[in-house]
Amino acid sequence: MPSLSSSAVIPRDICILRLSALGDVCNLVPSIRALQKAAPQMHITWVIGRAEYNLLEGLEGVEFLVYDKKTGLSGMMALRKTLLKQRQGRPFDALLHMQAALRASVLSRFIPAKRRIGFDPARAKDFQGWFVNEQLAAHEQTHVGEGFLDFVRYLGITHPAKEWDMPVTVKAEEEAARWINAQTTPYLLLSPCSSNRARNWRNWSAEGYAAVVDYAFQTYGLTTLITGGNSKIEQEMVVAITAAAESPLVNAVGQTSLKALLVLIRDARLVIAPDSGPIHMAVAMNTPPLGLYVTSNPQRTGPWLGQEWVVNRYPDAVRKYLGKEPEQVGWGQRVRDSAAMELISTEDVIARLDAIMNSKKPLGIQES
Repeated sequence: MPSLSSSAVIPRDICILRLSALGDVCNLVPSIRALQKAAPQMHITWVIGRAEYNLLEGLEGVEFLVYDKKTGLSGMMALRKTLLKQRQGRPFDALLHMQAALRASVLSRFIPAKRRIGFDPARAKDFQGWFVNEQLAAHEQTHVGEGFLDFVRYLGITHPAKEWDMPVTVKAEEEAARWINAQTTPYLLLSPCSSNRARNWRNWSAEGYAAVVDYAFQTYGLTTLITGGNSKIEQEMVVAITAAAESPLVNAVGQTSLKALLVLIRDARLVIAPDSGPIHMAVAMNTPPLGLYVTSNPQRTGPWLGQEWVVNRYPDAVRKYLGKEPEQVGWGQRVRDSAAMELISTEDVIARLDAIMNSKKPLGIQES
């Protein structure tokens, strides 16, 4: 259980600024839990993005304020007006600025706070250091989730545990049950696509996915439930997988709420996905995450727990496309080549699938 250091003067009223993305806000929840356990009297406000709020709505002990990035400067001014009215002009004791991005940093100046705490210079990207008056101690080569816990440690809370306890609703349970029943139909959840961003290739092949889901059905009797957003790329991917696969598939792409997706992930035997939100949601729901990592370093952005289930071809990609050894590149270095994901073979994924299915070890998210 997290505890306070003897010299700590814990702020009683804090604001957390982290707008996106889905995986990152999942990784931030253990920091909230650690703060709540060590300092139950603390009032926590979280400025968050719209989709991320839809995922975390109902997180007890947290007051959310939603900022829509589409509203730009006018939205920032409106958020400040709301804060000043709600708080009768009182500044927060501390702002934990947990998003090193220029838009978030500009927004941070509209949040009244006595202390403004940001990342150390090495992690303070996009000039975040200009917008804060305190910075964390350096923490080299750490996971994103540990980076959030560094803020907790900075406030004097020692030994924070990794605990999630993500909220779901009765409505989400009912929505999920309309898609599949884990009691009668054991299944794996496949989320085949990551977010579509320029020169950020993370998606594997439809043929590879089809071969794996066929193997899962033939070997373990697992039906595959395919999920994702409603983008053109995702719709085209599910059509291609369906055409190539011979086993039963349930197509829920673009048709589930984020809360129902949490339930479906919780009840799945495992989750298969590239570097994307569902991998981190799987960890939060204590479901084995079979992540496919080539163009980003899974030790930094992969599943916080369950790294043993990851297909990790990142070192191979660094050698092939960057001409360097992994230890010679920056911790957050991306490999930007459209052919990189081809380094993953069907045999790689099946080997991790077998390991998960034959393991009796739980994911164990209550680590300290």
